[in-house]
Amino acid sequence: MQKPTYEELVKQFSATDIDNQFSGSLETGINVCVEICDRYADTDKIALRYERADGSSGELSFKELKRRSSQFANYLTSQGIGKGDRVACLLPRTPELLITVLGTLKAGGVYQPLFTAFGSGAIEYRLTKADTKLIVTNTEQWPKLTDVSILPKTLIVADAGSQFASDADALFSDAQDAQSDTFEAVLITKEEPFLQMFTSGTTGKSKGVTVPAKALISFWNYMSYAIEVLPEDRYWNVADPGWAYGLYYAVVGPLLLGCTTHFNEQGFTADNTFEFLQNYKITNLAAAPTAYRLLMANTELRANYDINLRAASSAGEPLNPEVVSWMDEIFNCKVCDQYGQTETGMVSANFHAVTHEYRTACMGYPLPGYRMVALDSDLNEVGAGQTGELAIDVEQSPQFFFQGYTWEEKNPFKGKYYLTGDIVISNGDGSHSYTGRDDDIIASAGYRIGPADVESTLLEHPAVTESAVVGKPDEKRGSIVKAYVVVRPEYEEGTALIEELQQFVRKRLSTHSFPREIEFVEDLPKTPSGKLQRFLLRQRAVDEVA
Repeated sequence: MQKPTYEELVKQFSATDIDNQFSGSLETGINVCVEICDRYADTDKIALRYERADGSSGELSFKELKRRSSQFANYLTSQGIGKGDRVACLLPRTPELLITVLGTLKAGGVYQPLFTAFGSGAIEYRLTKADTKLIVTNTEQWPKLTDVSILPKTLIVADAGSQFASDADALFSDAQDAQSDTFEAVLITKEEPFLQMFTSGTTGKSKGVTVPAKALISFWNYMSYAIEVLPEDRYWNVADPGWAYGLYYAVVGPLLLGCTTHFNEQGFTADNTFEFLQNYKITNLAAAPTAYRLLMANTELRANYDINLRAASSAGEPLNPEVVSWMDEIFNCKVCDQYGQTETGMVSANFHAVTHEYRTACMGYPLPGYRMVALDSDLNEVGAGQTGELAIDVEQSPQFFFQGYTWEEKNPFKGKYYLTGDIVISNGDGSHSYTGRDDDIIASAGYRIGPADVESTLLEHPAVTESAVVGKPDEKRGSIVKAYVVVRPEYEEGTALIEELQQFVRKRLSTHSFPREIEFVEDLPKTPSGKLQRFLLRQRAVDEVA
């Protein structure tokens, strides 16, 4: 069957047609748990396959999750927690996390993710800011809560005799088992929130982002057209649901389409990932570029596993051309670069489900219902080949759902535009190519240098496994380009290799953006889902000068 063109997709797109597929209606009232779980409960479909950190595994059907989410919703009601109330979860990728999400949404509550790598200060800030009514956690995470000054009600995933079990208000299992497994789902309007997010907070305090029910249309779009989840697919999004990409598109998105999602609680390693892909017969994969690069650095392991990927998607940072070529060569699989933010969800993509021109290092084309532009400093839309700040034309983007930061911490709107803070090159056909984050841009001797270009060039050198580039303060130049580089074991670290890499970038990229400093490191700081934490390296470079 021939795929439609991108132009045909945009022309034929109808938000009403998608809304009509839901059990409820965005216009008259909707419950998100019903849309992503209960309406599939009359089938024999599996909603979740999971593997715990201890190696044990299992699966949950939509039918079983409907029952358990109703019990959780009844527990919330018994505690006086209901529509609009924030319920937080500090758990790894486990079934209990998914039950918490679904039960909260069924009760009309607002689910609030907490990343398991957070310290007590970050947790306290988010709980206090959101006036959170309940937090669900486990024994591993519980010690962090002892330093939180004002705790909401607590549920702990633990056996009765476990350490810390008696410190919580109730045990997760007991709280559910005592409840009825039927519950009348609470409806919300399209403008009312179902998720309470916080931005990553790499600059300043994290800002609140509430996601309204109408975002389901955008999520449906992304999963259907960009990711192209098919009924027969086995889909795995590696991202942690403590952050937006994992929660939006490893939980809400796939379940909205009635697709099985997968959780792997174990830490991200090449061996574990190859094994998971094989054991669960994954055909559709989503991950950050850093995750793909880690697999690429361990290509020799690929021969040990029987893996049959049909489609792969990448988000969170620019996708290196080398990864695209490697995926095609090793897996015979196209990997598509896609773009979004916590605030907006995914808004631009190279699409699996439609045909269009593909460019190297391009974030693709706007999802249906969005118009995206690049603006100069005077808010003028720039022409083809010119650089500017990526923005969304809100007036011509009916699927744009961001309502502004929850507590008005900042105003990212200028006139009719939402400013993303990301710097791109306009390709003149609606697509854009990522240059760098506005606060990642390195200003050196009058030049503005995007780190992505330097990183990608370094990765072309056979000695380099991974690279991360930041600006390091410099008295003469304002900043200099510094690279943190992981090299393959067969190469000798030292002055000779530094000079070779510098000349390589000079030759392959430009004479003004080569890294004046290169530091060899054993690994780069990443989240558990494999996304590079460049802000930690920026701070490290600043500390080196100090």
